[in-house]
Amino acid sequence: MQTGTDKIKAYAYEQLVQSIVDYAIYMLDCEGRIATWNPGAERAKGYSAEEIIGEHFSRFYTEEERGAGIPALALRTAAETGRFMAEGWRVRKDGSRFWAAVVIDRIFENDKLIGFAKITRDMTEARNAALAATESERRFRLLVESVTDYAIYMLSPEGVVSNWNAGAARIKGYSAEEIVGQHFSRFYTPEDIERGAPARVLQTAREKGSFSAEGWRVRKDGSRFWASVVVDAIHDDEGQLIGFAKVTRDLTERREALLELERSREQLFQAQKMEAVGQLTGGLAHDFNNLLTGITGSLELMRTRLAQGRINELERYITAASGSASRAATLTHRLLAFSRRQTLEPKAVDANRVITGMEDLIRRTVGPAIKMETVLAVGLWPCFCDANYLENAILNLCINARDAMPDGGRLTLETANAWLDDTAARERDMSAGQYVALCVSDNGVGMAPDVVARAFDPFFTTKPAGQGTGLGLSMIYGFAKQSGGQARIYSEVGSGTTVKIYLPRHLGAVTDEQVKRPDRPRLEASARGETVLVVDDEAVVRMLVTETLAELGYQALEAADAKAGLKILDSDTDIDLLITDVGLPGGMNGRQMADAARGKRPHLKVLFITGYAENAAVGSGHLEPGMHVLSKPFAMEQLAARIRSIVKDS
Repeated sequence: MQTGTDKIKAYAYEQLVQSIVDYAIYMLDCEGRIATWNPGAERAKGYSAEEIIGEHFSRFYTEEERGAGIPALALRTAAETGRFMAEGWRVRKDGSRFWAAVVIDRIFENDKLIGFAKITRDMTEARNAALAATESERRFRLLVESVTDYAIYMLSPEGVVSNWNAGAARIKGYSAEEIVGQHFSRFYTPEDIERGAPARVLQTAREKGSFSAEGWRVRKDGSRFWASVVVDAIHDDEGQLIGFAKVTRDLTERREALLELERSREQLFQAQKMEAVGQLTGGLAHDFNNLLTGITGSLELMRTRLAQGRINELERYITAASGSASRAATLTHRLLAFSRRQTLEPKAVDANRVITGMEDLIRRTVGPAIKMETVLAVGLWPCFCDANYLENAILNLCINARDAMPDGGRLTLETANAWLDDTAARERDMSAGQYVALCVSDNGVGMAPDVVARAFDPFFTTKPAGQGTGLGLSMIYGFAKQSGGQARIYSEVGSGTTVKIYLPRHLGAVTDEQVKRPDRPRLEASARGETVLVVDDEAVVRMLVTETLAELGYQALEAADAKAGLKILDSDTDIDLLITDVGLPGGMNGRQMADAARGKRPHLKVLFITGYAENAAVGSGHLEPGMHVLSKPFAMEQLAARIRSIVKDS
């Protein structure tokens, strides 16, 4: 007999069952007839309690299963074993089917079977999701297995191959039977294995989640191929590493194609370079032949006039020969500037002061038809460059601007401070940092893009024949690059042209001494008769220099190479100044000789005279204190002034 407590428990249990809607929970008698029915059963099966209680539970089974006696088997199994569990199709009231998970438990009272408790859950959505996942996995597996251009396979956490696709078999040469269970390091070269590359690959993928690289890999037959490799770490739902996915692609053909393309580019570059050399030598030959004709023709006529005693006519030929020689000197300086091999004497320069000092010269050069404006930045930084070459560059640009405005126009010179970040510097092909920008602009005819692209090329000119060497802009470009800066052209046909020169900022002040223009010195004879050593392999140059020294009252010593020069320098002879060519025969250049001499004579003054300034000889274009340079060709008067200045300073 039930107590009050038992009744309460039974009532609570009944309320719990009746509140469940996701599970069909009901009772069966020993014959399988339905004795109770909860809302979950009504929701899943479609029957109300009034409709179904008293009916046999077999009506929920399909005709096929009823015909096979499955309902009776389920009850017999539950009665004999205590429980029956299964999944299968069940039928609702409306005839539709759903996939059900079924549990039937037997119920005993006083050791006597009184019925069964049956729980059914609708698993249709879960089954469909599982089938979809299975189908997706099957399709993915088929996809991976059918791919032949990529080797796709799995590795255990230790690097052992656990599966193998057709692409892996094609690329690596191993069948799945041969390679599954083997360590993936066998695909690496002996050199990579010795360096521990396979272990580092897995370690990187383990720590960072992925590893990618390109390199040589080895096939089964021992041949090598260039591979692109990606290794991804795979983790389970709890975050534990369960292995690696590895994808390898054979890029040997692509790599060879890229290398062949690079070789073709190099060949094209070489061909273009040879074409440029041909243009350069052709232009040089043309210009120098004209200049040499002026020099040699003048000298021949001088000899003739001397033989005829017509001395009063010599001055005209001397002037002609000197003019041709001067133009040849200008041409060689421009060539050196273009090749960025000229010797610069960089100092702190105030670009505003340089432009201001040149205004009158520029106005006279461009003429009254052109209005000249200057827009000079306040607080302009000093720049670090050769002031003389900067003046030449500005004057060249102003002359170009004048020629671009045959009917007159406006010429503008501007300065500004420029701080270039990495992006701006890359766009201009220069290093990031602080620069002084100098712009020369005109509103002339402008240039087409194809002309702008070639404007810095040597001997390229749009001027009529005989009116330009085509080296002006190339000289400016070379000067800017060697100074550590850059030159850029911005132009539009019909609107004008702007040439901008970037020069590196100098972190220091500009002194008056650095920018003042000394008056032309009066060449006085030496009062003390200082001794000067001249080292040059050209006998004519040595003769001219020693003659000039004698005129100035100096004692001159001569040497034809560095070995002979060092012999004199190692002696006890007093040497007040060393004048030497940079390029000397015998394996030692002038700079090396000067450095060696300074080991014994640390305060020795040196003047390099050179026609081709080798960077190694003059310290990449920068001279040590007490060292000076004079570029060939030079006037003897210029040499005399330089010698006097150096000796006087000492």
